[in-house]
Amino acid sequence: MGRMSEESGAARELPEYAERVLEVAELIPPGRVMTYGDVAEWLGEGGPRQVGRVMALYGGAVPWWRVVRSDGVLLPGHELDAMGHYRAESTPLREASRAAEGHIPRLDMRHARWDGEERAESHT
Repeated sequence: MGRMSEESGAARELPEYAERVLEVAELIPPGRVMTYGDVAEWLGEGGPRQVGRVMALYGGAVPWWRVVRSDGVLLPGHELDAMGHYRAESTPLREASRAAEGHIPRLDMRHARWDGEERAESHT
């Protein structure tokens, strides 16, 4: 049975692709991230824009802060919420330069990026 989504007050089953994207988001361990493109590659279909669209429409019920832009920039408009999660999970961050708008740190993609290997090894 698929997840349900609230749309216009009526519960509807999610599209299959959206369900699969959200399942991958739930697999990402605390303190780690995957890019939109990583998720699409993991699934073997779609691309970063499709994954981003799914996360924008349906991602509120999963750890959305673990699916990120490849440059490590935090999701505009959600920076403070995301930072709370990153700090609680000890996600590696890079301090913002003084020239950066708002001095908001970025994700340290070299250390935070998860390739799914730990999951694959623990579930085989």
